[in-house]
Amino acid sequence: TVDMITFSYYSSSCASADPNAQRSRGNFTRGAKNPYLRCSEWGWSIDPKGLQYFLNEIYARYQLPVMVVENGLGAADTLEEDHTIHDPYRIAYTREHIKAMEQAVADGVDLRAYTYWGCIDLVSASTGEMKKRYGFIYVDKNDDGSGSFERYKKDSFYWYKKVIGSNGDDLD
Repeated sequence: TVDMITFSYYSSSCASADPNAQRSRGNFTRGAKNPYLRCSEWGWSIDPKGLQYFLNEIYARYQLPVMVVENGLGAADTLEEDHTIHDPYRIAYTREHIKAMEQAVADGVDLRAYTYWGCIDLVSASTGEMKKRYGFIYVDKNDDGSGSFERYKKDSFYWYKKVIGSNGDDLD
């Protein structure tokens, strides 16, 4: 048997018997779009309650420690002239997912770890482009390979540093 269950969580999707239902987008899913959820600019639903639900379900089913090994938001970030990157959407996404995990722990889930994807911008596995950025650190590289390759800390870097330093107590 395994000692723990690990999984990646970015978004959720729905099932529908309607062949004309609007489809959601994502890495490997093409379920029906949930009309009650906001979506990222790449069409992935933003569903922190879905993470809480899944944590509760998987723990209730197997009673094994759980680890969220990937979670994050891909977005087109803008490098300002002063080399700052303001990404409140990434902070909001991460904050709400952390709150959902806190609630799952309060529900009794033995959640051992959480790993945000990724610490630094890289080529998106789902789209093959740099424009879809996940990291807390901006890499000055474009889809065509141009750019200085310099790295700049985003607002989310400083926010997440504070979250880690407070052991998750300070999410503001």
